[in-house]
Amino acid sequence: MNACVEVNSMALQEEFHNYYETMVVDYITQEYRNQAEMDEMIVDVACVALNHLPPRYIHHDIDMAYYLSPKERKEMEKKVRDAVEDAIQFVYKRRNKEAEEQSASAS
Repeated sequence: MNACVEVNSMALQEEFHNYYETMVVDYITQEYRNQAEMDEMIVDVACVALNHLPPRYIHHDIDMAYYLSPKERKEMEKKVRDAVEDAIQFVYKRRNKEAEEQSASAS
């Protein structure tokens, strides 16, 4: 007997996520929560960092507690730290370059 399951794509997308998203957001909010200059670039930094991390999709965050060894967790934390720090430098450079170009074209 074949059972046909109707899948709602939006509902399905809410059932899983990339665990690195949680880690990146947690790292940024912990390390840069009191730095006003990060406010306007925080989303760009998160996106750049996530684009440089491998996806790690999960159904529930608690799943990671059971499947990650302490060594894997430390490695993921280092990858997040490095990706966020690199992303900050990238976004700063990009914004400075854009500001210089706008200033030069206004002259």
